[in-house]
Amino acid sequence: MLKPGATVGILGGGQLARMLATAGARLGLKSHVFSPVADDPAFDVCAARTCADFLDEAALAAFAESVDVVTYEFENVPARTAEVLEAHRPVRPNPKVLALTQDRLIEKQFMRGLGVATADFVDVCDVDSLARAVARLGRPAILKTRRFGYDGKGQARIGEGVDLTQALASLGAVPAILEGFVPFSKEVSVVAARGLDGDFRAYDICENVHEHHILATTIAPAAIADETAQAAIDMTRRIAEAADYVGVIAVEMFVVPEAQGERLIVNEIAPRVHNSGHWTLDGAVTSQFEQHMRAIAGMPLGATRRHGSQVVMRNLIGADADKWAEILADDGACLHLYGKKESRPGRKMGHVTRVFP
Repeated sequence: MLKPGATVGILGGGQLARMLATAGARLGLKSHVFSPVADDPAFDVCAARTCADFLDEAALAAFAESVDVVTYEFENVPARTAEVLEAHRPVRPNPKVLALTQDRLIEKQFMRGLGVATADFVDVCDVDSLARAVARLGRPAILKTRRFGYDGKGQARIGEGVDLTQALASLGAVPAILEGFVPFSKEVSVVAARGLDGDFRAYDICENVHEHHILATTIAPAAIADETAQAAIDMTRRIAEAADYVGVIAVEMFVVPEAQGERLIVNEIAPRVHNSGHWTLDGAVTSQFEQHMRAIAGMPLGATRRHGSQVVMRNLIGADADKWAEILADDGACLHLYGKKESRPGRKMGHVTRVFP
């Protein structure tokens, strides 16, 4: 177990790293942020910084020697980066989890192997294999790149009349998978943590509403049956234990209504703190960010109990953040701005949380 005064190395310097560093400071943990982007917002709040390419092995080795444990704020860290760092210091969650979640095909095969339900899927490498996949799964279906997709990027809907050659080309003609359409009623996520000692704790299941393929609103707790919520937590625990996971994990799921009740289909795994867990900053006893720092440091996990009857988190996208004065004047609003220097359409600039009694 690390003690207060230890240093956590964080790969990536965006808003998640910023909130991790701030949460770690509450526990007496220092943060050293490593990012290739000089004006990343996490650099404003960390104890030390390294601005270098993720494949700069000399910089990585020096970074590793200055910290006690390494974590990351996003899953697209190069595999070589994790290998270099693991030779010097513990990397949590472990690098095998990175490899698992960086490739949608491998991720879905892993979940199927655990008996966790996913959408039907077929590997796609060219137009001919895409045509065979469409013939098998039907239309509509969703074509996704196997790697580097987020917030709706790297996806194309295959509806009636869509030209398959153009659809594949729109994704860059890279390896992809085709997923069968899921007739879901709502999207939910489980944000949970697994400690170094195997202790597992989950927050309330939350419901997520997307606008233009970007998470807009999260509501906790989700309006689902108690048995559905428990099944979602059980699936997440199974995934975390099978991956020997340490830290906060988020598992996104679809809720599919059926005559006999609700069925869960897992969409994807995020091996990190997650946008849908931001409500915990103001709405839970222990935020997801503090929980992650506790877990990777080997400290006891904190309580996940929700404050109030309901918590609603709204992302501030682009110019939404310009309303900061109006939000601050609202007695019920908890404002979080990420310190990004440039506002762009579609860019997450902050969020606002409201806790209802």
